[in-house]
Amino acid sequence: MLQRLEAEGIRAYLQDEHTVTIDPILSNAIGGIKLMVFEDQAPRALELLEQFEQVYKEAVVCPRCKGTNVLYVPQTSSPANWFTAITTWFMGNYAVSVKKVYRCFDCDFEFDEA
Repeated sequence: MLQRLEAEGIRAYLQDEHTVTIDPILSNAIGGIKLMVFEDQAPRALELLEQFEQVYKEAVVCPRCKGTNVLYVPQTSSPANWFTAITTWFMGNYAVSVKKVYRCFDCDFEFDEA
């Protein structure tokens, strides 16, 4: 999003990018990486972000219900994902690698290809 805003002439930067990259465990404590925009350009930036989001939603369509309320999320129904999460929690490793899928929030259908 930073690069897309800059391409539109919006001055922006990422706050806390280096902190979260170096120590991901602090991400929740500091609120993650934040996209910052100068106050005088905020209305235009919000308008652009809404346009980008709309284009994204229209690009991915659910094969079952043809809805566009689809996001790329961790697969919730996979036993392998639950096993990975529990194992990494016990071992103290927070770098959980899970399978991601597209999920339609209109009909709860999960699919691999957009």
